[in-house]
Amino acid sequence: MEELLTLKGLLVKGDVQGALLIVEELEEMSRNDIIKTIRSYAVILLLHLIKQQAEKRTTRSWEVSIRNSIREIQRENKRRKAGGYYLTSEELLEILAEAYLNAIDEATLEVAEGRYEPEELEKLVNQEEIINRALGLILAGESS
Repeated sequence: MEELLTLKGLLVKGDVQGALLIVEELEEMSRNDIIKTIRSYAVILLLHLIKQQAEKRTTRSWEVSIRNSIREIQRENKRRKAGGYYLTSEELLEILAEAYLNAIDEATLEVAEGRYEPEELEKLVNQEEIINRALGLILAGESS
């Protein structure tokens, strides 16, 4: 809110350059919030994909969680008024890669009733395959 008051003051003074700097800062803050939200849903998505691959099975609960995570990522990434998306597929891939370690940690609590350490679980699953599957699921819905 402070930034908006500063922006208003700069515009009233006619300081367009100063106002543009505040606008850029606000854009960056908004983008960071979007990235943070997408990363949170990415952890949930990856967690369930890891569980599916490690346990070689799925449950309705995991499937619902996967679908919900995908929809939330797509919703958060979509530009409402301007159209298009905030993050490119390359940026989404980067976020998925960053979220993967958190997902592995979470999965150690659930896969095989928590008997694996992160390093052990990582050997049971294919990180690249899981991340690429997650990205494919996200992008498949964006094009429709």
